[in-house]
Amino acid sequence: MRELPRLKIVDSTSGVWLRQPRSSRHQILLAFEKERLAMTKNVNVAMVGLGFGAEFIPIYQSHPNTTVSAICRRDEKAVNECGDQFGIANRYTEFDQVLADPEVDFVHINSPINDHAWMSLKALDAGKHVMCTVPMATTIDECRQIVEKVKETGLKYMMAETVVYSREYLFIKQMYDTGELGDIQHLAASHPQDMDGWPEYWEKMIPMHYATHVVSPCLGLVNGLAEYVSCFGSGRVRDDIASKSGNKFAVETCHIKVKDSDLVAHIWRFLYDVARQYRESFDVYGTKKSFEWTLVENEPHVIHTAKKPEHEIPEKVEVPDFANLLPPEIQKFTLPQEIHDADHLSFIQGGGHGGSHPHLVNEFVNSLLENRDPFPNAVTSANWTCVGICAHESAEKGGEIVRLPDFTLG
Repeated sequence: MRELPRLKIVDSTSGVWLRQPRSSRHQILLAFEKERLAMTKNVNVAMVGLGFGAEFIPIYQSHPNTTVSAICRRDEKAVNECGDQFGIANRYTEFDQVLADPEVDFVHINSPINDHAWMSLKALDAGKHVMCTVPMATTIDECRQIVEKVKETGLKYMMAETVVYSREYLFIKQMYDTGELGDIQHLAASHPQDMDGWPEYWEKMIPMHYATHVVSPCLGLVNGLAEYVSCFGSGRVRDDIASKSGNKFAVETCHIKVKDSDLVAHIWRFLYDVARQYRESFDVYGTKKSFEWTLVENEPHVIHTAKKPEHEIPEKVEVPDFANLLPPEIQKFTLPQEIHDADHLSFIQGGGHGGSHPHLVNEFVNSLLENRDPFPNAVTSANWTCVGICAHESAEKGGEIVRLPDFTLG
């Protein structure tokens, strides 16, 4: 469909427009923009961060409702190489250049973690919708600012949490939604990962400050929010990591109380100095069936069925793909062979993120075209992120209960 011209308001005579309060003018502009998106059925994305982030470019280029209108990376040579590879004309080395581009509807941020909050806030201030890779931020105050900014502007924000769009999660959710699991009794998730060899900024990271991969499936499955946490630290990282991160614990293990529920979830994380293969596991225990993640990567998961003879209770299962939920044009991107940089550490250790990338793209694009909140929206993203921040605070206090801030509770 032909792109409609963008709204331009000129105060030629009466000055009525300029005399409107700034908040009113913003709401009028936002209303016009929503109508434009609904009519054109096309949205323009700027990709910010082109390491891992470049994996999303061919998905957006294949999606029937998106155009990659710009890319951004600090390294001019790298941004030009990426632009040449994917045929993208608008190439920026400064984030402000992206925000000044009137053709950009939303930014997809894949920059280093410390950039996530300020970039998200600046983009929202510039009138751009935001999808940002995890975590939302590294402080509670930054999460609060993003939630408040989304509420103030009416723009969309989505934390691009891969786990809740992985094939394993979608399989478990299907079992839950159809009643196959019965009532949920307990949830558990783990994310062990050896970060030696990754960029140096990871040495400053606290394990629970990067915990959304384990928090999100536990809370997302039951559509719940965390109310409070209790966390313990265990063991000790080597001195150089402890001095850089300000965290001495090798492992952090946390219990999450699910708000308005009798459920508790258990999660644990480590980043350094523990011998364990990479794993992003998610276990769900129900009254009828339970799902347990394999202990070894690429081996079958296990379903336990109640009231069978003991030797028949466990059954290995091959999890199906859920590409059928996507537009035909992007279904192929759930498959590992469509990863264009398979040597990136996030894929070597992450197993391709469970085919989640096209689902993330499709969800956010549809949320814009349908003018609805994406999943997860800003409040839910803040809740999932703040679980880890509060968990580390609890660990430093010897397991003391720490409550989630009110702005994350819906």
